[in-house]
Amino acid sequence: MESLPWIGGVVIVLLLGALWYMAFSKANRLAHEIQQDAAAARQKLDAVEQDAAARVKTAQDEAQRALEESRTRQKEQVLGIQEEKLRIRTAIEAELKDQRTQVQTVESRIQRKEEALDRKIEALETRERKLQGREKENEDSKAQLDHAQHEQTRALERIADMTRDDAAQRLMQQVEQEVGSDVARRARDIETQLKEEADIRARKVISVAIARAASDYVAEITVTTVPLPSEEMKGRIIGREGRNIRAIERATGVDLIIDETPESITLSAFDPVRREVARRTLQKLIADGRIHPARVEEVVAKVQQEMDVHIREEGERAAYEANVQGLHPDLIKLLGRLSFRTSYGQNQLHHAIESSRIAAAIAAEIGADINVAKTATLLHDIGKAVDHEVEGPHALIGADIARRLGRSQKIVHAIASHHHEEEPQTVEAWIVQAADALSGGRPGARRDSVEHYTKRLEALEAVANSFDSVERAYAIQAGREVRIMVKPERCDDLGAMRLARDIVKKIEDTLEYPGQIKVTVIRETRSVDFAK
Repeated sequence: MESLPWIGGVVIVLLLGALWYMAFSKANRLAHEIQQDAAAARQKLDAVEQDAAARVKTAQDEAQRALEESRTRQKEQVLGIQEEKLRIRTAIEAELKDQRTQVQTVESRIQRKEEALDRKIEALETRERKLQGREKENEDSKAQLDHAQHEQTRALERIADMTRDDAAQRLMQQVEQEVGSDVARRARDIETQLKEEADIRARKVISVAIARAASDYVAEITVTTVPLPSEEMKGRIIGREGRNIRAIERATGVDLIIDETPESITLSAFDPVRREVARRTLQKLIADGRIHPARVEEVVAKVQQEMDVHIREEGERAAYEANVQGLHPDLIKLLGRLSFRTSYGQNQLHHAIESSRIAAAIAAEIGADINVAKTATLLHDIGKAVDHEVEGPHALIGADIARRLGRSQKIVHAIASHHHEEEPQTVEAWIVQAADALSGGRPGARRDSVEHYTKRLEALEAVANSFDSVERAYAIQAGREVRIMVKPERCDDLGAMRLARDIVKKIEDTLEYPGQIKVTVIRETRSVDFAK
């Protein structure tokens, strides 16, 4: 029992030794693994160092190559610059050499010219001395010749019994007569030729224009008188204490004139549209039979609506007949209003359509802008639709309206200049004037008042009688021709031609007239004797 503790100690020692051995073995094994890891790490480090060294060497080699290439390029650039400098220097030297050669050539040429000029100056001086001598001789000869001419003139004056001034005056008169006759004859021949050519061309253009614009034309006068079925209707229109007539006048803006004229009422208003509204209102009221203020207002409102539609339709019809597209609605409305406006009995809308057709035909014949010509001519009188509302010439009013409603400057100018409120600047403006004159001046288009007609004829005769050589003058063919009798002892045949031209010019400068006026000068010589 006593040996048991000793055995236990031995066992413990053995256990401790086994544990130490195990720990030592594990430590050796760990140390060995650590050494292996260290060796592997050293190998990796060596490989990394070798790779880094290789890369560094490669980078150094590339840097070296880049440096060498850069040096090579630099050398090449330096060589190129030197070559360019050499080339430029060579070119400059060659140019300078050429310039020096040219300068030398010019200098030599100038020197030769100076030498030649010196020779010419010497020759001129010699020639001047000779001329001075000859001039002196000529002066002596001239003095002798003047003396001889003077003696000859005196001898001729004695022979002809006429002074020199009288002979010169007679010779000048004879030359003036001969030259004047030749000039007048030549002017007559040229004028005749030009008239023939112009007449042929004008007849062609106008005939084509009129043929294309040929249409039935009726001159309408705005109706201002409303017929009544009976005299009793006047009292119904007046109403109790005049209430009906006041209602009509207040609603339409038209004065009703009821006088002793049987079975009719006269309408008075400066606005033709208002007058037409009043006329239609009265016709409807008379046909209906119910006439009182409320009914008047109802009928007037209805008629005004109908008139707006009618005016628009008339404007659209005019644009369609004239073949003009793209007009502003307000322009269409103003065109329609012209159907109720007349000038000397000619309906303005019919006149605008006819003028537009004529203008289109003329523009087509002479190669002008057809669209501008026909549009401007269709719109040339739209100012008359509002001239009772706006002050100023209707041409300028119409031009301002066309400008505000988007028409082109050519059209605006043609409208403004068709009565010379502006000076015409374009071919189309002259065409508008011509078409307006052709439509308004043709026979049957307008009816002049007797007073205006008489004054126009008297003015024509007064212009012709203002010339001294005129014996009598007559305006015939409704003022289309002036026939003039001249005093034969004061005017020869060529003077008659000049007189006709002078009278035409004075008529153009002093009178205004439609179309053209023919001036006929008649010179008649009568020889009378008596047999006894």
